[in-house]
Parts: sequence; C-alpha cells; structure tokens
Amino acid sequence: MITIGNFFFTYRNGLFIMLYLLLFVPSPMLFSPEKFGEKYYLFPVILGLLVTFAGELIRGITIGLAYIIRGGRDRKVYADKLVTEGIFRHCRNPLYVGNILMLLGVGILSNSLFYVVIVMPLFLFIYQAIVRAEENFLRNKFGADFDNYTKRVNRWLINFNGLSETFRGMRFNYKRWLLKEYNTLLVWLIGIFALLLFRYPQIVPDAEFRNTLFGAIVVFLLVLYGYIKYLKKSGKMTDSMA
Repeated sequence: MITIGNFFFTYRNGLFIMLYLLLFVPSPMLFSPEKFGEKYYLFPVILGLLVTFAGELIRGITIGLAYIIRGGRDRKVYADKLVTEGIFRHCRNPLYVGNILMLLGVGILSNSLFYVVIVMPLFLFIYQAIVRAEENFLRNKFGADFDNYTKRVNRWLINFNGLSETFRGMRFNYKRWLLKEYNTLLVWLIGIFALLLFRYPQIVPDAEFRNTLFGAIVVFLLVLYGYIKYLKKSGKMTDSMA
C-alpha cells in the first residue's frame, strides 16, 4: 500500500486532471426524469453544489488557519515539521477530506452514476494509499510525536469538539488561502460552471447566450487568476500576517 501511495503521490497533479475529465464521460443518471420528474436536475444541482462547496470550505479554513508543507519535495512525500494546530487538531487530513467532498460534489453535480459509483471508490483507494505513504514518512521522521498525534486525532473524520475554541485562538489568513488555492479554485469553478450550463441547458435555454455567458465567466476567472498570480509573483501580496 505504501509503494502504491508513493507512486500516486508522484503523479497526483495529473490524477486530478484525469478525474475532472471523467466527469464528462457518458453515464447513466443518478437522478433521472423518469424517477424524479421534470425538475429532476434540481436534485443533482442543489446537492452537488452543497457537497462541493463544503469541501472547498474545509480546504479554505484549513489553509487559512494553519498551512502545512506536505506538498512534497522532488515529487516525493516530505514534511519539514509536524503540524497539529488549526483544523489539524480535529482531523489529520482535512485537505484531503476537502478534496474528496469537492470531487464527490462535482460528481453529483454531473449527475453521473459512473463517477459516483466507480470513480469515487477508486479515488478513495488512491487517497488511502497516499495517506499511508505519508504516515509512513511522518512516523519515521517524527517518531513518538506522530504516534501520539494519531492517538488523539482521527485520520479522516473531523472531530467538531473544541472547534470554536480553535477558531477563537487563531486568525484566518485569507491572503494565504488565495495564494495557495488560486490554481485549484480556477479549475474547480470553471468545471462547476461548465457542468451547470452544458449538462443542464434547462438553466439557460438560449444556446447562444449560454455559450456567451460561459465564455464571459471563463474570461473573468482567468483575469482574476492572472491578477492574483501577478500579485504573488511581484510580492505585492504575501501570506504573512499583519
């Protein structure tokens, strides 16, 4: 399992691109008009948006309170310190929990039975393998400190006890959230709008206006993305707290 996790950790960025492309694979519907009536699309739209936004909310709060450098070094698992504050007091892998919810949400939003039943379990297996590889690294590097941490905090389930105390004791760094998350936000938001407009033409029936609207949304998001990237590269926005 650890070997598998190290392999997928190396290629995890390409993995997310593939997972997003699989959203558009033809599939039987989760919610069909035969079973849910003429307004069937409201079920995947509302439920999908709630789940996927919950995932980004978890990611955003986690990054804004206490960011961890576990993105790897030289495409391998790496951590320079054991981070246990912020949301990491309540869950060992909140960023991954957020990712899972984000992808599950867009899978529901796409109304794809194939994605929810086939792709998501495969994704969960891959994530479990990656986490096992990361935990092997952390245990070897931090020893008893990591073992004690695992005894206090769940791997996947978020413990909400004491969450308000965590929020009171830390400041949310929105700049860090933007600077660390703007790549993810761009791909995620474009994917959401593409699914909403083209999977459900009922929302915007006029095809010409629908195409124009999507183009305008993409241009707006790209301009915003470029602006944030400029602020980051120029040093005009940093994640240091004032």
